[in-house]
Amino acid sequence: MTEEQEQALQLATEAGHILLENGAEISRVEETMTRIAGHYGVEDESFFVLSNGIIATGQHYARAEFIPIKGTQLSRVVEVNQLSRDVCDGRCTLDQLSSRLDAIRHSTAKPWWEQIVGIAVGVSAFSLLFGGSLMDAAITFAVGVLLGCFMAFLMPHMSRFFGNVVGGLVGGMLCIVASRLGLGEHLPNMIIGTIIALVPGVPFTNGIRDIAHEDYIAGATRMLDAFMMFLCIALGVCLAFIIDGRLHHGLLQLGAPAVDYYAAGWFFQLPAALLGTIGFSVLFGAPRRYYVGCGICGMAGWALFLLLNGDMRVSLFHLSPAESALSAAMLVALLSQLMAQKWHCPTTLYLICGIIPLVPGGAIFWTAYYMVASRLGMAAATGFVAIKVTIAIAVGIILAGGILRIVTPKARRF
Repeated sequence: MTEEQEQALQLATEAGHILLENGAEISRVEETMTRIAGHYGVEDESFFVLSNGIIATGQHYARAEFIPIKGTQLSRVVEVNQLSRDVCDGRCTLDQLSSRLDAIRHSTAKPWWEQIVGIAVGVSAFSLLFGGSLMDAAITFAVGVLLGCFMAFLMPHMSRFFGNVVGGLVGGMLCIVASRLGLGEHLPNMIIGTIIALVPGVPFTNGIRDIAHEDYIAGATRMLDAFMMFLCIALGVCLAFIIDGRLHHGLLQLGAPAVDYYAAGWFFQLPAALLGTIGFSVLFGAPRRYYVGCGICGMAGWALFLLLNGDMRVSLFHLSPAESALSAAMLVALLSQLMAQKWHCPTTLYLICGIIPLVPGGAIFWTAYYMVASRLGMAAATGFVAIKVTIAIAVGIILAGGILRIVTPKARRF
């Protein structure tokens, strides 16, 4: 192996490292590394990628890297994706590849104030999506600012498990305190909107895509990681109700899930889905020029979910939540692929952001609350609904991917 080929393998591994730690799926990481190495004449390379590590081998070359899970920055995934296109089109020498990869690795994340505003806008919009009123959205916006400060300044210094438990506790307590002070109308919807900011959308979505590409070990690992994060968030919410119950000598009693009549109409739901998805695009570090596209994907999926789900006020077809989520997830996945091909960027960018409105945040909250209230039958029922909706979303994404591979088998995958 020549010195140039060894350098190509090193740089290909560096590109894969950046992709993997910033939210790319396993298949994209492997294909990008193979393309870059192959362009520079490396023909005997072999790359093996796991959810938190890369093994690269070639003739007289071997390298293994452990890649810890960090915060997602989809802008870096987009930049490496464009860089791989430039390499394959012959517009990038090895020295240019090295300097551009170094620049991408050291690129700054979104400023803290933009992240906090994105979180606040996202959680307030999602409180409307899950049945809250305009007053609930206003209070949730204020709670989102405080939670955003916690996520921006304190959460990075905690372990992921502990951080999500504390995040669920902080979000839940802030909403409960606001409700105790007479602020807001529907406490459950305020908490549901708030905890969505903590939902592990990246490992959840990428786990599904890895399984769809037959990367079962990585997919199962990421899905387990997402499931554990869901449990941590639920535990934090449970602790918030327990602490409040101790302070007020009794658990806060909540009635059946309520939906604000006016906010449940199209006039509020579609803009809320658009703004909520854009808010999470900021949180996930998507480039600003893609905010609107991500928002459209999320809004389209939510609109279909509203039309199909018999539990929604504007429903026309009266399907179950799981059936509605499956159809909506397929639409989001298809739109994500089409928009990615149109704008020459990774499908991951649109899919991760666009699928967030469909995540069963309401079922997660009610399962946690019913467990604290010792209503185990209701907890089991709502937990089963959350599992069915989650599986439906996974199946929808997988089916959409299968359809696209049949319809566009020769599509360039970048």
